Amino acid sequence: MVPTPAADAIPDQDDVRPEDVARLSEQLVRELRELKAIVTPEVERAVRAVPRHLFVPEVPLEKAYAAEHHYVTKKDEHGVSISSVSAARVQAMMLEQAGVRPGMRVLEIGSSGYNAALLAELVGKDGEVVSIDIDPGVLDRARQLLPAAGYDEVILLRADGEFGAPQYAPFDRIIVTAGAWDIPPAWVDQLAPGGRIVVPLRMRGLTRSIAFDLDGDRLVARDYQLCGFVPMQGVGENRTSLVLLHGAKGEEVGLRLDEGQQVNAPALARALHQPRVERWSNVTVGGFEPFDNLDLWLATVLDGFVLLTAKPQARERGLVASVSPLGVATLADDDSFAYRTVRPTSEERTLFEFGVYGHGPNADALADHLAEQIRLWDRDHRQDQARIEAHPLGTPAEELPAGRLIDKRHRRITISWP
Repeated sequence: MVPTPAADAIPDQDDVRPEDVARLSEQLVRELRELKAIVTPEVERAVRAVPRHLFVPEVPLEKAYAAEHHYVTKKDEHGVSISSVSAARVQAMMLEQAGVRPGMRVLEIGSSGYNAALLAELVGKDGEVVSIDIDPGVLDRARQLLPAAGYDEVILLRADGEFGAPQYAPFDRIIVTAGAWDIPPAWVDQLAPGGRIVVPLRMRGLTRSIAFDLDGDRLVARDYQLCGFVPMQGVGENRTSLVLLHGAKGEEVGLRLDEGQQVNAPALARALHQPRVERWSNVTVGGFEPFDNLDLWLATVLDGFVLLTAKPQARERGLVASVSPLGVATLADDDSFAYRTVRPTSEERTLFEFGVYGHGPNADALADHLAEQIRLWDRDHRQDQARIEAHPLGTPAEELPAGRLIDKRHRRITISWP
């Protein structure tokens, strides 16, 4: 276990110049606006008001105010991050999703300190922020940093996020800052009428920050965004599993499986080393154009959807053509698999074409099917947003929307498209 820095191990910042902080804070706000992470004056005011560097004193000032920089505060015994201060872009994005306003009571599940300070700015003197964490070391850090930055009104509580904080409920907003696999009953029970839950929810291996509004006994997504978070700990912990197809050190290739997903690992490992087939879709994407909705579409329509993960050295050796820290959309059957890739359409590399590489005895059929689904997304759903709902566990299937059904411990998640 790599511990959270002790109080006396956190460096002081007496040599930080106020003019540098002002300049970098202004630069951060401008960048977050350009990224459309900040869209309202309320969130902009909060980001301007909270001195971010005070919550990540271990990093250089420039990194503290970098929009995409996140700082890992704790790792487990295997080196996996279990606590971090998220990137400013992600935090601002989730605050915009939440729509926090003055006077609200907000529950934050997962304490970094900085996000709680932003929430305190948003709710104002008439509101209340309760921040809980299961890890005492994480809370000790927050207990030191929040008052030092002037936010001693935040209520900090050691608790398992699965059960919320019933003694302070109801909450107008619940914001979860750790990757969740399910939506436990306590969150819904502790939500005030008209309340909203913002949660990084994992669905078939893909994580999206989803803003759910309560509608009767179901939760309906009003917005979702691509994100990545450290996993929840405690009763609600549910991590993906990794099945290696190629285990050579430094060039590992594997499939990341979510709850309920299974593959024939030995057969697919053999398939990886068979000649690959190629299919190209004639569907293109700009160099900076997001296409995470394509992966959500594929996760919705493909029964054998999994995620291919690999080290960069595996791509350099030609074992795979694509590498992504979040995993590459893949279609697998018993002895073959095919995965999404791209290629530039010109030397300028401003436009890329989606394609598919397949391996194994059934590679041709899988590659054809995956390429066709890419074309269907482009033709019918490229501009669409999926409708994501979370229904009570006992809801009959005939009462659910058509589309992909993902059963979890507490909720039935549905993903449907217009």
